[in-house]
This record gives sequence, C-alpha cells and structure tokens, in this order.
Amino acid sequence: MKNEGFLMGMGLLRNFFAVLGALVLTICPLGENAFAQTYPIKPITLVVPFSASGPTDTVAHLIAGPMGKDLGQEIHIENIAGDGGTIGTLRVARAAPDGYVILINHIGMATAPALYKKLPYDPLKDFEYIGQAVDVPMVLLGRKNLPPNNLKELESYIKSNKTHVTIANAGQGAVSQLCGLLFMSREGVELTSIPYHGTAPALTDLLGGQVDLLCDQTTQVGPYIQKNLVKAYGVTTPARLSSLPNIPTLQEQGLKGFEIEAWIGLYAPKGTPTAVIAKLNKALRSALNNPAVKTRLAESNIEIAPMSKVTPASLKQHLESEINRWGPIIRNAGAYAE
Repeated sequence: MKNEGFLMGMGLLRNFFAVLGALVLTICPLGENAFAQTYPIKPITLVVPFSASGPTDTVAHLIAGPMGKDLGQEIHIENIAGDGGTIGTLRVARAAPDGYVILINHIGMATAPALYKKLPYDPLKDFEYIGQAVDVPMVLLGRKNLPPNNLKELESYIKSNKTHVTIANAGQGAVSQLCGLLFMSREGVELTSIPYHGTAPALTDLLGGQVDLLCDQTTQVGPYIQKNLVKAYGVTTPARLSSLPNIPTLQEQGLKGFEIEAWIGLYAPKGTPTAVIAKLNKALRSALNNPAVKTRLAESNIEIAPMSKVTPASLKQHLESEINRWGPIIRNAGAYAE
C-alpha cells in the first residue's frame, strides 16, 4: 500500500510539473524562446505504439540515429504496444509538451477515431505535427493455387463465389484490415473477413492455402512475392513500384480511386513550442536525406515521402483528409473496436 501511495504521489507530481511547464511556456514567450534555444539538453524518447520489428518500428530505428545526431542528443526507442496503437499514442498525448517524448505512428492515427467508440485522445486536438516521414505501399495477394491470375479474373471469381471467398487481416485496426475494407467497398462485395493476431499468422495461412486473400504492406510480403509463393493481383499505389515493377497497380487494372499506403508521421504533445517542432522537423528531414537511411528504406520497400509532405502543415492536412476518408468506410462496414 505504501508503494502504491508513493507511485500515485509521484504521478501527481509529474502531472503538476508538466502542467506548470506548459503554463510557463504559454504565458511567457521569452521563456519559450530561451527553452527552444537550448533544446535538447537530454535524450529524447520516440514512442512506437506497436511491437518491435514491424514497419513503424523499422522506420523509427532507421531515423532515430541520424535525427539524434542532428539534434546533438540520443533518441531512444520505446515500444508500447496494445489496443491497435492507442496505448502508446495516449502515452505521448499525456506527456509534457517539451519535445522530449514524441510519437511515430502510421495511418492508424486517422482511422482510430472511427474504429474506437471511446478513443482516449483526439488526433486533431491533442498533438502537434512534426512531419510525414514515409509511405509504405501495399499489395493485394492471393494464395498460390487461387484460380484467378489477374484482377479481372479475381473479380469474376468473387462474384461467382461471393462470401465463400476469405480475406485475412492482421487484426482490428491493422492496415491490412483497412485495405480489405476499401477493396470490398470499391468492389461492392462482402467477403468473409478472418482476423489474426498479427501479419505473421495471417501470412502463414495464406501461404498454406487456408485463406484466399490478404492485402498487406510490401515490407512484410515482398520476399514471398519475389519467390512466387503467392499471387500478386496489384499494388495499391498510384504508380507501379520500382521494387516490384512487374506488378500492375489496382488502378491501372480498372479499380479507380483505389489508393492506400501505410503512411507514417511524427507527432509531439499539444503545446510543444513551435521552435522545438521546427528543430525536430529539421532533424527528420536531415535523416530522410541520409544516404544510408535511403538505401535501407528502399531495401525494405518503403518510400520516403516527398519533402513537400515532410512539414507540420502538410501532415496536419493529410491527417484531416484521411480521417474524413476512412470514417465513412469504417462506419459503413461496422468495423468497431471497444
């Protein structure tokens, strides 16, 4: 009981100083400028709201070193997985607005408001925006022995078999689920969705022929495509990928308006000084221009966002647009999480 009381007291004390610091920066512009000039004076924590080894974690580890070098302080990665990324994201939303705890998150920032009925944070009100970092393309796959060989044949096959066609996903809120929802929405069909606890088991069952389709990130499935262990029906980007040049886009095959990428951006708690955000943005841009980072991202089939997107204003605009885009699709599909 004493330990619980002590921890509760420490938590209240941290919250007090966080609020006090935010008030000082708000009412004292000179204090904000002085703070920004010396920032950072200690290591920074970059929260990844997912488990290690996933695409978002991969990007975090690739950019953390170069960003830290630009800022003159180390950036430590903290993985806080759970509830589709909401636990780690909430950790940053509640952190002190001083630039020492920041967030890297994917398209889930835009879909969470529709997926979760009681989301404990507001992506548009509880964060400052550092910039978009990368775009992770996706591809629609089929099991190797699925009869159709292209999208037109797949559409005919689906119409003939309807709900007997299964489509796997990596779980509630996963990008693979969103891709599946968008595919069904654009095609006007309802397939049998089968959720898994992660991409690995979903992909295992696709490789084993237990499920028919899976739409997921190229970082996860690229090697299986190149080894012809699955059928690739199309990539979800506007143009073909340099890493998979022989796979047509879904759009060029007639599925107009089908575009989804697991874009990834960086955020800070609401109230973080503008000058601090500017320093973090500069460090992000420097990292994305690092030759070694470019090579590693290309090897992972991850595309660096155009520099015009690597800005606070662009990330905010993109997030708003994606929230408006995905909300109706998720609500119409009844794809809610508790």
